[in-house]
This record gives sequence, C-alpha cells and structure tokens, in this order.
Amino acid sequence: MTRWGMALDLKRCVGCQACTLACKQENGTPKGVFFTKTVSEEVGHYPNVTRVYTPLICNHCSDAPCLKACPTGATYQTDDGLILVDDDKCMGCRACYVACPYKHRTYLSKEALEKNTWFPGHKTPFEERKLREFQGGTVVKCSFCEHRLAEGKEPACVITCPAVARIFGDLDDPDSHVRREIARRDGYQPLAELGTDPSVFYLE
Repeated sequence: MTRWGMALDLKRCVGCQACTLACKQENGTPKGVFFTKTVSEEVGHYPNVTRVYTPLICNHCSDAPCLKACPTGATYQTDDGLILVDDDKCMGCRACYVACPYKHRTYLSKEALEKNTWFPGHKTPFEERKLREFQGGTVVKCSFCEHRLAEGKEPACVITCPAVARIFGDLDDPDSHVRREIARRDGYQPLAELGTDPSVFYLE
C-alpha cells in the first residue's frame, strides 16, 4: 500500500517562492488562494542575523481532524493517504476549515471566484479555463497534485524547486528516498503532539 508524503528540507529552502508560483500555475488557483507558500522569519541578534524559510502545505494527515469534522462526506481520504475535497458534496459550512490545526484550507466564495481576478472586470484566457475547475461556496486545498500522481508525475512544487528542498515519495516504502532522508535527518512532523500523524515532515 502506498502512502504519499513529503519532506521539506529547511537547510536547502532559499525562500524563492518557486513552489508557490508553480502551484498557482498548475492548479490555476484564484487570486489570493495559495495551496502552498513559504514564510520567512528573521532570527538572531545584530550583527549575527539570518533569515529562516519555512514552506507550508496541507499535511494530508493520517488521522485528519478535517475529515472527522466534515458533515457531508465532502472531505475524504484515498487509499494512498491523500485528503481531498469533493466539490459536489461540499456545502461550504467550513467545519473542516475550523478543525484543521494547520489552517491549510481556504473558503472560496462565489463572489470571490467571479470578481477577484488579476485584472478587475476581466478574466484572462488562463483564468477562464482554470477557474472552471472550481466551485464557489466550497473549501479548497492542496491535493498533492493528485492529477499528476495519476500520470506517474510528482507534484508541481516538487519538480520546480531549484534547491531540491522538497522530497516526495511513498512513506510506507522503507527504501524510498523520502523515507531514507526522514530517517537520516531525524525528520519531524509539524505539531506532532496533536496526534494527527501528518504526511509532511521537516528536515532541519
């Protein structure tokens, strides 16, 4: 059985946001909606100051609070561990949004979908095509690029990262690159104390 997961290498990440742009291009997310992004923090004291970058993405938890909170079954888990949303079942109640301790979900209103475009009052051909894949009044999130996985490809953010700071693979395969790196580098899960068992690990 496959369980897809990702390791984010904090030593390699340079905060270039290539992953953010690749995700927006691949998924065509509306303006202001990000399935992945990288936040920065300045640490230390002058003159010994540095900047630390932390990539953020849906953790596709094995014991996902959002899955338990969804009253309609719109949030579901696949056999390979992905947490996805069925737009046709989502009623926009945002129970999953509140339940997610990582805040990696976005409510997409009908008004925002129609009016929140890059050029006010006008949709580019790219927006016209991509925005058809979304439904207003639903919650959206990262899917680990499920459509790419079905074609044997890695997520867009992974293949685009110039620093190779994202490692993707099967967490259930002890010989996979991602599992070996997590073991070698003592990878840790975000907010592991909550017991959600995220499929995303950070490498110091």
